[in-house]
Amino acid sequence: MPQDNHPLKSDTQKPLGTGGNARRDPPQIKTTPMKPGFYLIATPIGNLRDITFRALDVLSSVDLIICEDTRVTGKLLSAYGFKKKMQVYNDHSNEKQRENLIETVATGQSVAVLSDAGTPLISDPGYKLVRAAIERKLYVTALPGPNAALPALQLSGLPTDQFSFLGFLPPKTSARQAALQKWAETSGTLICYETGPRLLDSLQDMRKVLGNREAAVMRELTKMYEEARRGKLSDLIVHYTEKGQPKGEIVITIGRACVEVMSGESIEKQLKRALETMSVRDAAEMVAQATGKPKKAIYTLALKLGS
Repeated sequence: MPQDNHPLKSDTQKPLGTGGNARRDPPQIKTTPMKPGFYLIATPIGNLRDITFRALDVLSSVDLIICEDTRVTGKLLSAYGFKKKMQVYNDHSNEKQRENLIETVATGQSVAVLSDAGTPLISDPGYKLVRAAIERKLYVTALPGPNAALPALQLSGLPTDQFSFLGFLPPKTSARQAALQKWAETSGTLICYETGPRLLDSLQDMRKVLGNREAAVMRELTKMYEEARRGKLSDLIVHYTEKGQPKGEIVITIGRACVEVMSGESIEKQLKRALETMSVRDAAEMVAQATGKPKKAIYTLALKLGS
């Protein structure tokens, strides 16, 4: 059955973003002249103290900040005592707005690119702008930091050596199932974002298309009520059918494709079938676990069969 994780923070704690004091132990912010260009800055997904010192340095120094919602970004800036010129740039921005930003940098100004939460361009606006800037040979750099996908992978308990990020799945059943089918034979862990109202439908489509794999549903990452629920897709479906849709931001991780081992089937046949959808290492590991045979010997055979 799925597991429940207690929130990582007790109810008595007040992390930033949930009522904490942003000015406690403030870092030394460096305001310095910036090289003209676009600075892609990852912002906290819940706890404002996840911002990096480098991000604060750049935010205090750039000429302009572009963001999805000035109200959201304004709260971040206010928490650290910044007052900067802001401009909205999102999925509804047109080519003229994009060209104006390109000209802003081309004429010598520095521009920070922010999404409401997490890393710009990763299921957030910014790709077209960055593409246009690169074509004009303008300076573009990225300041790494918070995102939801990688923490979810870490907390899922699923293999982390290979993974694929699917972003947001299509909202309609037929399109969602078609999208999932494209990833059905991928051997690594799958990661996708989802909304509360669509979670149960997505889990049901995953079960139908991908089979009853191990999975995990993470919500409210880095926030007060962070939760990870793990189990087979069928278990998760039962839980959310009984409990209803959860609130908050959601990340789903899905375990790699499995090949059922037939009783009495030779190791060589098992490996051949596993190698149809898995890497040599994954196939060897799966068959070794299923048969109890030494992994090294199974891996050597898998290398021979896979060549």
